[in-house]
Amino acid sequence: MHDEAKSAGSDWGGGAERGCGRRGQRRPCAETIQPGGRASRRTCEASGMVLEVALIDVTPGHEDEFAAAYAQAHAIITAAEGCRSVRMTRGIESPSRFVLLVEWDSVEAHEENFRATELFGRWRALIGPHFAGPPRVEHFVDVPA
Repeated sequence: MHDEAKSAGSDWGGGAERGCGRRGQRRPCAETIQPGGRASRRTCEASGMVLEVALIDVTPGHEDEFAAAYAQAHAIITAAEGCRSVRMTRGIESPSRFVLLVEWDSVEAHEENFRATELFGRWRALIGPHFAGPPRVEHFVDVPA
């Protein structure tokens, strides 16, 4: 996990569909779990599905403004090649805490097609002013049942 604001290599978000492949071409994951529970690099990520999870603490009193900014910014992130779905959730017990879930074709799709482009600057300009601190961001792959 890392602080998103300090890293040029990570960002935001994810969806509900399962499976790997390009958008509209879902196929089952061929994921292997290594000893110790670590997913091998040749898993859903290599096949094309990664869930980005960003924990975002919003400045208290800015929650509604943040949600309105996200509503505008949603179209920006979904325009990035390799972005499959985007979903923002809000804490019940901690209403200033939001979790962004973004499903990407790969970590590289996230970093190269979004973070390294002007799309990220536009996204960040809308939602960033409401951050209480740097978001914490990690990427995940599904664990087979």
